[in-house]
Amino acid sequence: MLRLIKPVTWFPPMWAYVCGLIASGQPMLSNWPMVILGILLAGPIVCGMSQAANDWCDRHVDAINEPDRPIPSGRIPGRWGLWIALAMSVLSLAVGSLLGTWGFIATVVGVLAAWAYSAEPVRLKKSGWWGPGLVGLSYETLPWFTGAAVLSQTLPATPVILIALLYGIGAHGIMTLNDFKALEGDRQMGVNSLPVTLGPEKAAKVACIVMIIPQIFVIIALAKWHHPAHASAVMALTLGQLWAMSVMLRDPKAKAPWYNGTGVLMYVSGMMVSAFALRTIEVLQ
Repeated sequence: MLRLIKPVTWFPPMWAYVCGLIASGQPMLSNWPMVILGILLAGPIVCGMSQAANDWCDRHVDAINEPDRPIPSGRIPGRWGLWIALAMSVLSLAVGSLLGTWGFIATVVGVLAAWAYSAEPVRLKKSGWWGPGLVGLSYETLPWFTGAAVLSQTLPATPVILIALLYGIGAHGIMTLNDFKALEGDRQMGVNSLPVTLGPEKAAKVACIVMIIPQIFVIIALAKWHHPAHASAVMALTLGQLWAMSVMLRDPKAKAPWYNGTGVLMYVSGMMVSAFALRTIEVLQ
């Protein structure tokens, strides 16, 4: 069951939630129950639920790509994968209700997005554009928004929403690179990921462009909001990603996992730098 809900996938939404907490400018220590509860909700509960739902809906694809996964291997038998995903959906909503109105609304959106991505008849995963876009927004923008809203108990300021949205859009490229490992199964089962429809080389180039452009806007925004040091730091991290991309593009299919450990690390580091800039930005007042 632990493998079903994939702990390795919990980090991005937990990190984004913390970015939102910091960006809100509100004290975290005095609100530590909300901080801890929100991190658990973003990672093990909602993200874990989305992984269980995805594995259940992907059981036929996984039988080709990863036959040792818990469901296709039979270690989670019958419909237990479905029951686990449904039970965790209910748990997500129950915990989300403890985070106030905005926290609950965000949880509802997250749960609906998880099922819209994986389950028929919607199954946005079939699209190489809509699927990664939805996951990027759900993994980065939504938890960032939620963290800021939970501490402030109101709609986050426009700059917070803007930066969260930009990083969520850029994460589309990260999700596209993640699709490389399922290339063969996706092709056989009609999942039209960008690596399937464009081929690995073109898909990798598109992913790089999608990741870089939003970060350029982040740099411009931080500079305009009188945070040149933070803008420079994000620029340095973006230049580091460009170097990593040049390495990855030599052999996208083989180097995509390597990029996830280098370029993506710089991407999420830029998120945290931006969050600290937002914490003290004048236009938030």
